[in-house]
Amino acid sequence: MVSQEQRRRQLAREKFLRQQERRTTARRKARMRNSVIASVLGVVIIGSLALYTTGVLKDDGTKNENAGAEVSPTPTSKAPDPCEKPADGKVKTATWKKEPELTVDKSAKYTMKLATTCGDIDIDLKASAAPHTVNSFDFLAGKGYFDHSKCHRLTTNGIYVLQCGDPTGTGTGGPGYTIPDENLKDKSLKDNIYPAGTVAMANTGQKNSGGSQFFLVYQDSQLPPSYTPFGTVSESGMKVLKKIADAGESTGQGDGAPNATVVINKATVTKS
Repeated sequence: MVSQEQRRRQLAREKFLRQQERRTTARRKARMRNSVIASVLGVVIIGSLALYTTGVLKDDGTKNENAGAEVSPTPTSKAPDPCEKPADGKVKTATWKKEPELTVDKSAKYTMKLATTCGDIDIDLKASAAPHTVNSFDFLAGKGYFDHSKCHRLTTNGIYVLQCGDPTGTGTGGPGYTIPDENLKDKSLKDNIYPAGTVAMANTGQKNSGGSQFFLVYQDSQLPPSYTPFGTVSESGMKVLKKIADAGESTGQGDGAPNATVVINKATVTKS
């Protein structure tokens, strides 16, 4: 027969054990949470430095091997896709052995329209300052090279750009030829800042290695002046870029595929 006092002590002991178990569990969860936070912050810091110092805006298969090397991406809740379904059609895989003949009129005004699933992005092109680049885009757009291609990369930490122009959607594709660097002393580039609205060429990190990949800056970004600035996004186009940026990128670490389905349904270059 258990006395009332013994029963009281037993209940008190069981309560104490339950409290201890809860505290142990809480401490274990806190340690795991802090470890994850520290790891993610470490990757973001290392990744941001690597993006700047190694030239993140690369193509033709060049990758940043340092960022995220030790920590797997942390699962994130995916923002709703703000864009429409892509138009019917397939990307073209044609390549050319050499840069197209320079036929651009340096005295004329050229504009490029990217009709994307997220809205139209209109770009004023700098034909007089970057004739080889504008000439190449005029040629490629005329061949339908960009049509139905994905904008495969969005960076949201350290630099703020949307990267497009690779029909393979992998960051390794190109037209088969390269074009020279141009306009690297553009008056818009001050203190190594590519201002919001700039459209510039991606490259492999080597001189004169631009191909077809380009990036659109949606927020002032500090970068070395190594990427040919060849256009400026219109005000309405900037609203489209903001919508894409607000949807975030897929890794949660500031550099990955955009959550928005950004596909260039049609790219058109117009001379006026």
